[in-house]
Amino acid sequence: MSENVLEQCVLELFKIGVVKFGSFTLKSGMQSPVYFDLRMIISYPSVMETVADLIWKARPRSDYQLMCGVAYTGLPIATLISAKQNLPMVLRRKEAKGYGTKKMVEGNYKEGQNCLIVEDVIVSGGSLYETVETLIEIGLEVHDAVVFLDREHGGYNNLGALGVNVFPVLTMAELMRILLKHKQVSQDTHNTVLAHIASNRNTSIIKKEKSASRQGVGVMDRKNCSFESRMEITNHPLARRLLQIMTSKRTNLCLAADVTSAHQLLSFANQLGPHICLLKTHVDLLDDFTADVAQQLSDLSEKHNFLLFEDRKYGDIGSTVAQQYSGGAHRVVEWAHLVTAHALPGPGIIKGLTSAVGDRERGCVLVSQMSSEGALTSQEYIKGCNSLAANHTHFVIGFVSQSSVSDDPRFLLLTPGVKLAGAGDGLGQQYVSPRAAVLERSADVVIVGRGITEAEDLVSAAITYKEHAFSAYEERVAASSS
Repeated sequence: MSENVLEQCVLELFKIGVVKFGSFTLKSGMQSPVYFDLRMIISYPSVMETVADLIWKARPRSDYQLMCGVAYTGLPIATLISAKQNLPMVLRRKEAKGYGTKKMVEGNYKEGQNCLIVEDVIVSGGSLYETVETLIEIGLEVHDAVVFLDREHGGYNNLGALGVNVFPVLTMAELMRILLKHKQVSQDTHNTVLAHIASNRNTSIIKKEKSASRQGVGVMDRKNCSFESRMEITNHPLARRLLQIMTSKRTNLCLAADVTSAHQLLSFANQLGPHICLLKTHVDLLDDFTADVAQQLSDLSEKHNFLLFEDRKYGDIGSTVAQQYSGGAHRVVEWAHLVTAHALPGPGIIKGLTSAVGDRERGCVLVSQMSSEGALTSQEYIKGCNSLAANHTHFVIGFVSQSSVSDDPRFLLLTPGVKLAGAGDGLGQQYVSPRAAVLERSADVVIVGRGITEAEDLVSAAITYKEHAFSAYEERVAASSS
């Protein structure tokens, strides 16, 4: 099939609205100036046939015994190819049926058969690899995948490292070249998309333990990994920066500075900044918070190398949290590296927050569990938090938790209610020691407030907490390697 056919296909896809420009939030949480929605082709049979033909032509060999399309858009494309080429097809379900055979994979197959994967678009390649894992678990051989569009965000390399060879029909850069050539986009739009590609190539895939064990490959468990080793696999630049800070400063201490005056907040930040990795604020408690205070906080975070963490616990619909995040007297998005949010509103809260970020480097920590007595955070809610985080790794960096809610090394667990002595405060707060938080509850970061802020010697108290928490982390990692 000639290059002209591909170019005409791209132009037709643009015409029917598959390619859109603006500001979009991808499944991963990444903000993108371009969106590619190939699902549209199901309403245009002739276009779908051309797409299917281009995908079939891109396959590297001709001796496949089976084919499997990745849900959802890969399914109609694979079905069309299967019928035209007389190649048997299997279907991998999103989840097992709760009745009948309860299969994850539908269709007839035999162990050892070679299966070609068909996908519409790859970003990190995670969705495609979930299908690969399931097929490997039932004994199929899976080495090749044909995709229509590679967005060039690392999926090609991620899948290659896991033994899956990817053969794209075209890349995002090639797509933009064709649209520019035919004057469908401006040079500025073309340059904006290419700049976005260049700055967002670092994604990762975490394999399922059951799939990895079948192949004899170990899986990284968050609790067993050093902060340094986790820098290489996390998607978020702020997560990498925080891990680097903790490693270089030898501290996994977050100071909870719940104070009522800006002067006191700035004083804590300056005195204790050398000993912390995060400064957790509640600036809505301050009557005298100004843009100048925000700038001074930012200057101190740079001076002492810590991140600013506003504990706002956003929990409303997307449009509301976008306004709360970017507006009002506090303009949190302008100065806070990280914020907390509840998962209760669902994906809309992430979309709302990220819509306010612009080109700033910002992230979110989901509140999975709280340290207060009788907190209504059920296992179902925790599961929902994990799912929301996994689908938005370009914005969510971890969880506030009281237990090991996730073993995924891409995410950090921050545990509040940490104090060297005392069982509670009479208002529902339940305390745990730094050592227990790290070793028993698997915290990566301990959040300490009154244990430091009410101490006679602030610096000495911070050093004590820092040393207790970091030595417990080192003990945890050492124990896993012994």
